[in-house]
Amino acid sequence: MIQITSGKGPVECCRVVACVQSLIMKQAKQQGIQMQVLENKAGELKGTLLSSTMMLIGNNLDDFLKEWVGTIQWIAQSPFRRYHKRKNWFVGVAAFDVKTLMQWNPKDVKLETCRSSGPGGQNVNKVETAVRGIHLPSGSQVLVMDTRSQLENKKLCLARLQEKVLVWQAEQLMEQQQNQWQNHYELARGNAVKVIRRDLF
Repeated sequence: MIQITSGKGPVECCRVVACVQSLIMKQAKQQGIQMQVLENKAGELKGTLLSSTMMLIGNNLDDFLKEWVGTIQWIAQSPFRRYHKRKNWFVGVAAFDVKTLMQWNPKDVKLETCRSSGPGGQNVNKVETAVRGIHLPSGSQVLVMDTRSQLENKKLCLARLQEKVLVWQAEQLMEQQQNQWQNHYELARGNAVKVIRRDLF
């Protein structure tokens, strides 16, 4: 699992998060690495992200990650402040091994059944086929009413909740990492793992 964060950087750093995400996804595709975006936290302006959480599946991920994990320095003119003198923007990239991150216990999940709502004719409210899953430690909730089968909805609910909890767990770690990254920000600025130069974003 990989996360890109703007830290507490300005809007330009949020734009860099979106740009770096795009570059990582493009490179992953070229190298045959599967990538799925689990969560994007949107910034204030269109085309900006405060952070992005993605799942990578493939071989030789270590080599791929080595190129990206750490501080990324993006050198470009600000697209938001035309005459702004600053051209160096920094974002942090962190990676987590899902096997060590994942603390998933189905016993932590409370499942409830309820009646589906919405279109579907006379039968829609007669049987409790919808399933709500609540992950008690995090408070994360998922409601599934995709199918008429309670069993299928239960499977989907657990799968989606597991994914949601994974993001929540990563966020806890990312918060710690972000604080560390913020503390070492001045040092990190001179120690970027990757430098990207662009005339424009």
